[in-house]
Amino acid sequence: MTERIVRGRIDRSGALVSADAPLLRLQQRAGAGLDKPLALPHLARLVALAQRLHCDISRPLYAADDHSDIHALVRIVPDADGASLEISDWRTQAVVQPQIPAIADSAIVPQSWTWECDQQLRMVALRGASDAPAVPEDWEGRSLSELFELQPDEDGRFPVLRALARQSRFEGQHVQADGSAARTAMTLSGEALFDATGRFTGFRGLAAPADAQAAAEPMPSAARVDPAFGSLPLSDPQFGRRIDGALRGPLSRIIATAETISGQFDGPIRADYARYAGDIAHAGRHLLGLVDDLADLQNIERPGFKAARDEIDLGDLARRAVGLLGMKAEEKGIRIDAPRTDDQMPATGEFRRVLQVLLNLLGNAIRYSPDNSLIWIRVNREGDRAMVTVADQGQGIDAEQQAVVFEKFERLGRTDSGGSGLGLYIARRLARAMDGELTVESAPGQGARFTLSLPVREA
Repeated sequence: MTERIVRGRIDRSGALVSADAPLLRLQQRAGAGLDKPLALPHLARLVALAQRLHCDISRPLYAADDHSDIHALVRIVPDADGASLEISDWRTQAVVQPQIPAIADSAIVPQSWTWECDQQLRMVALRGASDAPAVPEDWEGRSLSELFELQPDEDGRFPVLRALARQSRFEGQHVQADGSAARTAMTLSGEALFDATGRFTGFRGLAAPADAQAAAEPMPSAARVDPAFGSLPLSDPQFGRRIDGALRGPLSRIIATAETISGQFDGPIRADYARYAGDIAHAGRHLLGLVDDLADLQNIERPGFKAARDEIDLGDLARRAVGLLGMKAEEKGIRIDAPRTDDQMPATGEFRRVLQVLLNLLGNAIRYSPDNSLIWIRVNREGDRAMVTVADQGQGIDAEQQAVVFEKFERLGRTDSGGSGLGLYIARRLARAMDGELTVESAPGQGARFTLSLPVREA
């Protein structure tokens, strides 16, 4: 079944001059229409970025109206007369309004507290129903995480921290509350608050008692968890998941804000400030990469980890990787010679994991290749193995380095901020989990050739 593409057209003034029905409905719900300026801020910023860079870009798209949240992937093709839009993977999720009482109505909710905090999670209101545990006398000015000791969910995540990063509603946040008499097991739910200008101002919500069994079993002091990462060692399988849950959202917002400032989408600023913002975005992306690597590390090293066996085409996946990292290569003047459209290589492996490996190999090739050089990617078959090779014209890797290049935290003496030293280790572990292999051929001054081999998928 062919995936439907939603198309649109922007003219030089930034007005939406044509649109398929889903995009037009979204524009109309935002208070505009055809031949009017694009009323979707995120999409308008991406269009401005593509026009400023004078090249195609593909990015995730996030939008919302009174009915639903929209997630999609948009490709923007700028030209002299404006830009063309191609939106795929359009997904909508209905907005559910939580039933959370106002602070003034707290007495009608049995055994519960109603609370409100500002955007920094500082408590500004706290009231209890008549039959609820006594409200702490010193709650004013304390942070939400001080008053309620946050507990992770089954996936090691903290719903309130994710909601703070996304400025959205949450529920199911388990806590231990410090009442004036004793500690009480409770569950928090909350709704994000915004002022008239759309600025996020905090949360208002409900703290309800946990179920009777949970309330009857006080948490041992040794099991208390730090609100951010917990008390688990790095070797514990949940450590990576807790880091992922606590850091991914905040880092994503830092990166998005820094890119907005650096791109001067909201108006011109001093050049040095724009460079500072660019540096912040770069550092944020590096940290987010570390979070990704740690989460992957915990995942692939857990007992019983298995990869899916999808029917894939290595040629198609190689072209997808080039599409995702092509702009990064262009910034260094690097040309990528990718497999042609008719270069197909059927194989068996997990689609997203193979793409992850190829992105790692291609990203490394771009990072460590000289400016204005060539990277080539080829697919071929040897017996029952389908193979894809990524080759660069970098400084190469000697025999001693090749012996350790796939080891954990090995960065071959590099001290720049280019990576964590986990990428190739994870890539090889993934290859082997798919009954494949990842190898390297290189020599000093002659570049490097990394080859991923997987089982052939017979037609």
